[in-house]
Amino acid sequence: MAAGASDTLKMQPIKIENKTIGEGQPVFIIAEAGVNHNGSLKTALDMVNAAKESGADAIKFQTFKSESIVTVDTPSATYQKKNTDSEETQLEMLRRYELKEDDFKELKRYCMESGIIFLSTAHTDDIIDFLDNLVPAHKTGSGDLTNIPLLRKIAEKKKTMIVGTGMATMDEVRESLNAIHDEGNNDVVLLHCTTSYPCEPSDANLMAIKTMKDELGCLVGYSDHTTSTITPSVAVALGAVVIEKHFTLDNNMPGPDHKASLNPAKLKDMIQNVRLTETLLGKGLKKPCQSELENISFIRKSLVAARDIKKGETIDTNNITIKRPGTGMKPASLYEIDRKKKAKNDIKKDTLIKEEDIE
Repeated sequence: MAAGASDTLKMQPIKIENKTIGEGQPVFIIAEAGVNHNGSLKTALDMVNAAKESGADAIKFQTFKSESIVTVDTPSATYQKKNTDSEETQLEMLRRYELKEDDFKELKRYCMESGIIFLSTAHTDDIIDFLDNLVPAHKTGSGDLTNIPLLRKIAEKKKTMIVGTGMATMDEVRESLNAIHDEGNNDVVLLHCTTSYPCEPSDANLMAIKTMKDELGCLVGYSDHTTSTITPSVAVALGAVVIEKHFTLDNNMPGPDHKASLNPAKLKDMIQNVRLTETLLGKGLKKPCQSELENISFIRKSLVAARDIKKGETIDTNNITIKRPGTGMKPASLYEIDRKKKAKNDIKKDTLIKEEDIE
């Protein structure tokens, strides 16, 4: 069912610090650092600098305690094994990428100093209260879309929620969105994404952005896992109001996500493409822009005498042609005067036909 009047509130612009997110607003761009800091606070701080330099609005990390996320024997995902060339368990891998609570406090401080918004994803209930003191909005990962208890607890904080929807059916997305709304939180942006690292272009399914927007009546963004710098621009053209993109300082660093991330130069290029796309899209009102108005008289056409026309001669298609400039009678006037009007004066060849020249 398409969005109706009851969905109006869900489509209203929302605020994250000094940024407004919504239709007609600048796209909110999140540089996803994730765990690409490899457990190093220094690297994480360097990533803040790179994200700011790229033009991103926010940088996002992930806050977790490994033992709270996975069981001891949970195997690594296929992409993680492929990208790390390791058979270690998820727990063994994740332990290397943890940052301390004090590290996140320092990252928050440094982001404020640098003029970029600090975000981090809480993967478990015990992290939510800690992060709520640091972040202006909560971003949840696709892996927790069906974790309704966690979504409800975050929704209770009454802050903007940016919700990943990778791997989900529309029914699952709808169920999670309804749970958030049940907690009285309507400030939600759903992120379409494909949970594959990297995502093949054939799996991106960007038209789902429009489908989600139309059927759910809410703001929709896109979390991009392709390796292209163009994909987010296409998402924006389809209505995405938030773009999230993984980045790394160096694609050759060890770790599960580096190979599917953009380096700082490509991240900057991607953001410039998004900003250009916003400019190209315009406001949607079909009317001539100022530069076109200046060209109308030179490029449009008018009725012109095809040969010398004598006073009293019948005006018809034998003695009239259509040429530039567009400062005379409009070409459509031909239908009104063809064989119905006569020349009031002599009209020289290749001159504009004027209304005062005919009777």
